[in-house]
Amino acid sequence: MIPAPFEYRAPVSLAEALVILSKYGAEARVIAGGHGLIPALKMRFSTPALVVDLRRIPGLGAIEAAGDGVRIGALATHAEAAQSGVIAARAPLLAAVAAQVGDPQVRSWGTVVGSICQADPAGDIAAALLALEASVETASPRGARSIPLGDFIEGMFQVALAPDEIAVAVTTPAPARGTCAYSKTRQSASGLAIAGVAAQLRMEEGRAAGIAVAVTGVADKPFRARALEDALRGRAIEPDLVAEAARGIAEGRSVLSDMHASAEYRAHLAEVHARRAVLMAGGKA
Repeated sequence: MIPAPFEYRAPVSLAEALVILSKYGAEARVIAGGHGLIPALKMRFSTPALVVDLRRIPGLGAIEAAGDGVRIGALATHAEAAQSGVIAARAPLLAAVAAQVGDPQVRSWGTVVGSICQADPAGDIAAALLALEASVETASPRGARSIPLGDFIEGMFQVALAPDEIAVAVTTPAPARGTCAYSKTRQSASGLAIAGVAAQLRMEEGRAAGIAVAVTGVADKPFRARALEDALRGRAIEPDLVAEAARGIAEGRSVLSDMHASAEYRAHLAEVHARRAVLMAGGKA
């Protein structure tokens, strides 16, 4: 598999990168780790006139405290997120999910922000960030934006980025108090999620005072399981209650069906992993 010919640029500042994108617009593609773009180039699913490499821009790989939350720069890899002390302290769910992305090679080169920009419906990272109510920071010649992740990912491989705009970081708003877990069925070759569920849980006096559950791999984009959250909020986390709350978690969604799993099986897996993730977070598994 050989990509179509393209021009390559490696700017040394964000300002330079934005000037380049302003000139080329939709004919350009941005690359960070490359685990999404490079296969698409090789299979000619993407045939840009120009590839803009961000890896020479200083500062884009930082992982740092930001207010009460954490900010992960566009060049920070999954491996760095999994090993970061700042993320472990403020967003442990993200660290747990990052450690389950692909394999060691993918985690060493693939980036957290690149993963959500790819918007692969089977991606792991978006589930953790959605449960953590993260937002995406972008930069363009018109200025900066902060976009809630639920609005940023618009659909399968579709995000709310203008052609001259770069996602420079993702941020979580506050420390994730409590416990968390991630449960998934992985594709054997890629490690992507056939179905995966991330759960964040905060208990007070034996009851779920705060709960966030996000599902990936099942629909065209990750989603919060709001009905399950509402059913469990303020209740004790018990297996029978959780099983009932998880039933029909994919109802009302167009569930994916492919060579890996039928829509019916994916919907079943979503229930299984929702139950497992919540019970693991609640110390009941």
